[in-house]
Amino acid sequence: MAAEAIVSLAVERISDLLIHEALFLKGVKEQVESLKDELKRMQCFLEDVDLRPEQDKRLRNRVSEIRDLAHDAEDVIDSFILKGIHLHQGDFHGVVKRFTSIFTKPFHQHKIGVQIKAIQTKLKSICETLPAYEISGDGAGSSSVSSMQQRLRKTFSHVEQEDIVSLEVSTKDVVAQLMTEEDRLHAVVSIVGMGGIGKTTLARKVYNHVDVKWRFDCLAWVSISQQCKPREVLHDVLMKIQPGGESIDKLNENQMIRSLSDVLKEKRYLVVFDDVWRNEQWDILKPAFPRGKKGSKILFTTRNKDVALHADPYNSPIELPLLSDDESWNLLSRKAFPRNQMNSTVCSKEFEKLGREMVKKCGGLPLAIVVLGGLLATKQTQGQWEMVHRNILQGPLKGFQSQGHPYGAVNAILALSYNDLPYHLKPCFLYLGHYPEDWEISKKELIRLWIAEGFISPSLESREMLMEDVGEQIFEELMNRSLVQLSRRDYTGTNVKTCRLHDLLRDLCIDKAREENFLEIVQPPWTESDESDVTLAKSMLRRISIHPTKRYVCLKGEHKKLRSLLLFQNEELIELHISKCQNFKFLRVLTVVANAFVEWHVSSEIGNLHHLRYLRLYGDTIMFPRAIRRLKSLHTLYLQYDIGIAIPDVVFELERLRHIVLRCRFGVGDEPCMRPRLIPKNIETLEYIGVDEELIKNKSLQRSRNLQSLGLIFERAEDVKPILLSLMELQRLASLYIKFKRGLTPSYPELEPLSQCHRLSKLKLDGKIKDPQGSHHVLKFLPPSIIKLNLSDCWMSQDPMVVLEKLPCLRILRLRSHAYEGSKMICSANGFPQLDSLELQHLYYLKEWEIEEGAMPHLRSLWLKYITTLQELKLTGLFGMAERIEGIDGREGEDFYKVRHIPHIQINHGQGQSQDTSSTR
Repeated sequence: MAAEAIVSLAVERISDLLIHEALFLKGVKEQVESLKDELKRMQCFLEDVDLRPEQDKRLRNRVSEIRDLAHDAEDVIDSFILKGIHLHQGDFHGVVKRFTSIFTKPFHQHKIGVQIKAIQTKLKSICETLPAYEISGDGAGSSSVSSMQQRLRKTFSHVEQEDIVSLEVSTKDVVAQLMTEEDRLHAVVSIVGMGGIGKTTLARKVYNHVDVKWRFDCLAWVSISQQCKPREVLHDVLMKIQPGGESIDKLNENQMIRSLSDVLKEKRYLVVFDDVWRNEQWDILKPAFPRGKKGSKILFTTRNKDVALHADPYNSPIELPLLSDDESWNLLSRKAFPRNQMNSTVCSKEFEKLGREMVKKCGGLPLAIVVLGGLLATKQTQGQWEMVHRNILQGPLKGFQSQGHPYGAVNAILALSYNDLPYHLKPCFLYLGHYPEDWEISKKELIRLWIAEGFISPSLESREMLMEDVGEQIFEELMNRSLVQLSRRDYTGTNVKTCRLHDLLRDLCIDKAREENFLEIVQPPWTESDESDVTLAKSMLRRISIHPTKRYVCLKGEHKKLRSLLLFQNEELIELHISKCQNFKFLRVLTVVANAFVEWHVSSEIGNLHHLRYLRLYGDTIMFPRAIRRLKSLHTLYLQYDIGIAIPDVVFELERLRHIVLRCRFGVGDEPCMRPRLIPKNIETLEYIGVDEELIKNKSLQRSRNLQSLGLIFERAEDVKPILLSLMELQRLASLYIKFKRGLTPSYPELEPLSQCHRLSKLKLDGKIKDPQGSHHVLKFLPPSIIKLNLSDCWMSQDPMVVLEKLPCLRILRLRSHAYEGSKMICSANGFPQLDSLELQHLYYLKEWEIEEGAMPHLRSLWLKYITTLQELKLTGLFGMAERIEGIDGREGEDFYKVRHIPHIQINHGQGQSQDTSSTR
């Protein structure tokens, strides 16, 4: 049940208003305080109810009524605030006295007092009809801030990808089929099994298998799902097979089919289609996939064996077996117990007996087992395990399992895991349901949306912990409960960058969200013809997510209680007829795209969205009005554009603003889009601003103690050192982008303060750096904490590798576009101890590159692009890289084409063995 979370959000919202909007609540503050106390009593009652799985219809109706009254309470107070805001069109501070006089008049006080009284009367009426339950009057209990903080700070071991067991045999079977030398059109290998059995996990394991990587000239992975979008699928494959082709975006579906076929016909390729549902999905796509070189393959994962046989009747599908009882217990115990306790007394015979009985109900399905394990990992005592055991075997979930549905028991386990979530986590989990199927979800964006929606309380914040930090811990707890799945890690190699939601868990999310009146998903018909109208109406829920379609969607109507509008539509296919923001006056979250090639002058009416907290806009050219200064609640502003953007500096008057990000698809230009004089003290993300004398003089940058990600554009050399000195004060700063305007050339002394930024892990330098005088290397200023480093247009004459190879944490290095203008680079023995990915691009003067034995021992990715002048490449002791270049038995290695243009390649295998590889073979 998420109702207690909704009431909790209302309490937090009212508390927030009492602090930040006290001016407008003058005269009614006592009534508002009383309403808050009444709602806290209801919140405690709902938490008690949530612990009782058996709930009759009458009780469920009462819970629904309380939830609706909590929404009404928010509406009444938000509306009262808006009436004050909308009475003026000028400067906010200039009309304070006028508002105070208007809203202390008896008529306005009486009106809101009557509305609050009506809500309180209804709450008390509900309370009187529930004598069987005790309701504590102090508002304490499990929802208290201290207990929530304690729970959030509890540490968990990080979710590992190796949760699925017993895939060794299946892996060998799939790899064997992929290695067969079949010379026919559309040789399809299929992995078949029910949802949650590990098809995608197995496919990924095979896709990354060293023998598979070796065998095929090119590989691509794409998700299909129930809502198959052929053009997007073809686009994804083309981008992976032939990266960097900007013209691909302009092709229609038929042109993409021809283009992809032309690219693949001369290659031995492997393309993975994950989660194919219907025969017609493959029938639409298959004309794009030619015979190719001998041995080319398509790999399917599907729940439907008939789909596999339809695609290729000559190949037997590989059907994944369910786990045995012992395998199931092994997997469950790995999830339920920390590794250091696996062999301790914690996993006693009593725990094992309970665990084995519970895991039987999972039916050998890995997804259900890891979710159950994630739930049990939060239970420390035998009594708590026994309670879960009763719920599964004798409780209300028993009937859920006896419905004869193939996923009956699995759904019961997933539902139990949802019910077991602490109340403050439930809306965070349900919110994941607004993403389309198979969507790759950005963790950073998700946490910011949680905050904008009010799911994370400002009261949890402290000097040591921001709301974003609380969001990280909530996300980690959902991961540890196996309710979300890791998709990609970030540049650190340890933190999560993106995640996904399994289909079965997404179904649960949507069902619960619908049941709780939490979220409404609008899916326009999936056809190319005609226009589809989506008309918003007050009968719809407060959160609306509009999912992609091929139709041209026309969005119209009004919905005065709408809180969130989330669009996932292609920018060419969306038209909004909602210019009157007054029709959406309570909106908190808005993501909008504009038609391409249109200069978008955002309406000044956007300033009427006083409660807006999260605004994300996409457009070709975006022009913002000064009315943005009225968005006093704005927390996140994310603007993505292709050509140009204009945003007034008044945006920096917004005191609650934490994240402001301006992203151009084609990179950051010389001219800054923003020149702030003062910076909001709570800012955490600021990308990208111009530096001038005023910014240095007022010292607001160094007072931004929470700043974590910063983008700077310098136009004067004398500004560099004072600004970088101020960054030394920022203990949270982790990511820094610095661009020097063309013609500006800072020297080593000006950049030296960066060496004291000890928390800095991600750095990008764009612009020329002056060679130092004396013995200093031009890059000597880099702090040892750097994990990811991008250097472009630096025009260094000294070999950068001399310094870079000594950075102990460096994992990702990119040298691009004249970063180095010298002719020789040497990577010394034992240099780059942690380097995982190396990219060299547009180094036009490089002629010789020597890599000594022991250098880059962990390198997995090497990308050379437009290194056309390289004459000699020496590799010593790099067995894996050497093998990928020179191949076996006279064959070219998989990476040989990357270095084919180099006249002389010398590979030393160690112990005096060496081999010259000619690029003419």
